[in-house]
Amino acid sequence: MLPEQLDLLVGVGRPAIHRDGWAVVATSRPDFDANAYVGQLWRVAAGEQPYRITRGFHDSAPQISPDGKLIAFLRATPDNPPQLAVMPAEGGEPMVITDRKLGVEEYCFTLDSRQIVFTSREPEPGRYGTTDGVSAAAEDPRRITTLTFDENDLGYLIDKRVQVFIVDAPDPRSEPPVKPVGRAKSDAPLVPPARQLTSGDYDHNHPVAGEGCVIVQSARHETRDRDFRIDLYRIGLDDAPEPALVTQAANLCCVDHVVIGDTVYLLAQDMGTSLRDYVVANPAVYKVPVAGGTAQRLTDPADTEFIDLAADPVTGQLIGVVESRGAGVAFDVSPNGAMTQIAAPDDANVREVGVCNGVIMASVTTPDSPGEVAVLGASPNLISDFGAKLRQAATPIHPIELVATSPDGYPVHGWVFVPAGDGPHPVLLNIHGGPYGTYGPSFFDEPQVYAGAGYAVVMCNPRGSSSYGEAHGRAILDDFGNLDMADILAFLDHALEAVPGLDATRVGVLGGSYGGYMTAWIIAHDHRWKGAIVERAYLDPRSFVGASDIGWWFAAACNTDDSERMDAQSPLLLTGQVTTPTLVLHSENDLRCPIGPARRYYAELKLLGQDVEMMVFPGESHELSRSGLPWHRRQRFDAILDWWARKL
Repeated sequence: MLPEQLDLLVGVGRPAIHRDGWAVVATSRPDFDANAYVGQLWRVAAGEQPYRITRGFHDSAPQISPDGKLIAFLRATPDNPPQLAVMPAEGGEPMVITDRKLGVEEYCFTLDSRQIVFTSREPEPGRYGTTDGVSAAAEDPRRITTLTFDENDLGYLIDKRVQVFIVDAPDPRSEPPVKPVGRAKSDAPLVPPARQLTSGDYDHNHPVAGEGCVIVQSARHETRDRDFRIDLYRIGLDDAPEPALVTQAANLCCVDHVVIGDTVYLLAQDMGTSLRDYVVANPAVYKVPVAGGTAQRLTDPADTEFIDLAADPVTGQLIGVVESRGAGVAFDVSPNGAMTQIAAPDDANVREVGVCNGVIMASVTTPDSPGEVAVLGASPNLISDFGAKLRQAATPIHPIELVATSPDGYPVHGWVFVPAGDGPHPVLLNIHGGPYGTYGPSFFDEPQVYAGAGYAVVMCNPRGSSSYGEAHGRAILDDFGNLDMADILAFLDHALEAVPGLDATRVGVLGGSYGGYMTAWIIAHDHRWKGAIVERAYLDPRSFVGASDIGWWFAAACNTDDSERMDAQSPLLLTGQVTTPTLVLHSENDLRCPIGPARRYYAELKLLGQDVEMMVFPGESHELSRSGLPWHRRQRFDAILDWWARKL
């Protein structure tokens, strides 16, 4: 794969399944001409050729009304944020029914299909263009009194809280409203009026309909600024009283939930008595009455990491997705927590599931495609081929799976992508972020681009990674750079010995975020490398505090709150030990790993006379490599390949 083929990468969202067995999915891909992400809705069904049913610039997040008559979705244009739209289920022109200044975030139909509940950020007056002529630079100053006040990719949070609204679902076949032109005057709105159901200095997320109510996630407790507890609240749809607490006496951080009858099933992390045990706490399945009560845990988080949850509105079946050894696997989850694996196509990495009337579909990735739709269950199969254009342009490289042994005997699982030809191939050691993240065998643009350029790519999931149980993830807490480095280097050495055609004399190392941390740490302790790329890196725990959007808790949780121990785990303080040529990549608007330590890292290496360069991407956040502007993503790959061409 080449950098200029990024626009062939089609991602697929959660299938919305009609009770008649067909589904609607949204696709998204980077587009170089628009320098944005574009995508539409598709109808898919077993035994049918998928076909596009909308033609918007970026249509996403489809849902089908409980009565099966309407399809709702979010429609964004090049100049405006996503708004809620509806169309007849059998097809027709969509009707946009909101005009929120900052767009619509999430939504759900009420159970009777007559209304739609949605969430949207409500800006303070005078901010974010709510007053004509007042630019961002001319707004009033913000008074900050909380520890958490901004977030990567979102900016400030305290002046645009997420509130809940409700709007009637109009008949999209009715006569459309007309915008006045010329001398005509009219006060008639172009969208139906929406009623606000919540208020206050709280965010309310992920609305899910119950009987006469909607269940949302929110942190409204007194200590919410210093812990990670997120509860479920019930909001009535008629008189909209104060939200009622559902998860009573809970130490939970709710991350997902569905409603089946009078029960809420939720994915939640146990935050412990401190309410701050967030790092390496796997989500488990719980259940609680819609009326409120104590949540009952159904699954064991120690070895089972749930990443998705869905409920069948007809049969009440509960489906969960568990991430295991780098891949997603679907399970039927019984009301008492018993789990039965649901068959998926071979090599399918299940990401998001949809289920209705016994039909289960999922968005999946495979070694050949970044996004497809699969039917799960008795006759599992892929029912889309969105990766066809990519395969026609480039042949995806399938990885070799390996298990290495660390010096203390611990097994280390990972993969090697080997380019075409006999070699010897120069080698890139790629390190993932997190650290509680994971690599897998499915299609991933990074190793495909590097292998396409002739480099063998070595990737593994050392201790600290997710999808191998909580003990595996917790093994490196308070001690970054010890067991994790040993695992990574042991896997590299094993790959160099076990896989033919790898050149052990030409090896480079690279990674982003925690992967950038490990890259900087490794090149300060091991000097075999011909080059290194330190990207959007977590370089200095102490500098993280107060600078990063998560800095007030992350460094203490991962590296201890003892200043000496924290400094002992800082690659920024080890620049004097670095001899490897290094490229520092960073984004100007990165609030997760702010650019300041990266600039200092570059400057100190430069002052020491080392071979070092820095590339800064304007306007981008921590998510550059995953969701940055398409041209910046392409330029990033070009810069990385240029660096390795010069060093390897």
